Amino acid sequence: MSLVDGYDGRVTLGELVERWSPYADDLYLHDAGGPGECLVRRGQLLVGPDGVEPVVERLRRWVDTVESDDATSTATLRLRSSEHRNCIDIAREVGAAPNHVHLGSPVLFGTPVLFGTGAEARPAPSVPEPEDTVWDPPVRVGLLDTGLDPHPWFADRVWFEPVRERLDADDDAGQDRQAGHGTFVAGILLQHAPGVVVRAERALSSLGFTDDLTVARGLRALRTGAAARGERIDVVVLTAGCHTADDTCPPVLATELSDFSATVAAAGNLSSERPFWPAALPEVLAVAATGRDGATAGFSNTGPWVDAAAPGEAVASSHVRMIAGSAERDYGFARWSGTSFAAPAVAAEVARGLHEGGTPAHALAVARRRYPFGR
Repeated sequence: MSLVDGYDGRVTLGELVERWSPYADDLYLHDAGGPGECLVRRGQLLVGPDGVEPVVERLRRWVDTVESDDATSTATLRLRSSEHRNCIDIAREVGAAPNHVHLGSPVLFGTPVLFGTGAEARPAPSVPEPEDTVWDPPVRVGLLDTGLDPHPWFADRVWFEPVRERLDADDDAGQDRQAGHGTFVAGILLQHAPGVVVRAERALSSLGFTDDLTVARGLRALRTGAAARGERIDVVVLTAGCHTADDTCPPVLATELSDFSATVAAAGNLSSERPFWPAALPEVLAVAATGRDGATAGFSNTGPWVDAAAPGEAVASSHVRMIAGSAERDYGFARWSGTSFAAPAVAAEVARGLHEGGTPAHALAVARRRYPFGR
């Protein structure tokens, strides 16, 4: 989402909970304003396959239901309502994990500034279409986001498989705040690395949030989908993330990401130095955003865990817009700000390094040098 005049993009988790609560009634803000502040799904615990029976046995009087997720071999324990707000403390005691809520990483107030659709919000230059090519051998980028619409930049490419954007999930007759986010991110990838193949999975809502389990499922779907095609995913780009109460990575994310050789993730937009997961994992390339002056953007997370920084303010890319009262869609372009839009530029650099014959480690190192983060 673009910056609003006079607003630097900074937002608190409390403000986001207030904004999202009409659409998700299970959000719980733990330790609001404190050192362990994080957002979780109220009353949900995630347990790996080896720990389900002992955890359920210990919590029997507090557990309402147990749901198994075959895709990730993870069980979701739903606590009884009386214990919903104690889920983080209970998880710590029994070796389980809360189901953390992840934030998409565009600036979270305002809307994109569209142009090229015949309804320009302000004058803006056209955006050159990326070359329609596929590198040989192909380099495949896995994108977990809101979807991938048939924008003219993508629709005729040989690899294109639509993951249709949900533009109005809350049925309020207006476009949701992060609708079109995945289509925008894919456009940035192609502007910087036009020969990549994009494989998209929906894991982020058009309202701007997701959770540990949904992201883990998306990562598993990228891997199994590639295997079914006889492919592999060479680079993963993630544009959402979370804080945790103990500043450690949710186990289910660390497990799923261990199967990928190169992952690039947005550092987040909370103006914080606290680790933002999964970007802060040592094996993940965490990307902050810079402004037009080249300095770190005021909204961007920073810290010793950040590895790179790329332009993330007023970035121009492909976008989709709903037409009120119609099933038709407008395809044009927008300017949007956030670490969401810095990460794909760096992921594209990693893809270029692989295309040129580098190993994943070499390609990641080249990307760090190309987009250094000023500490």
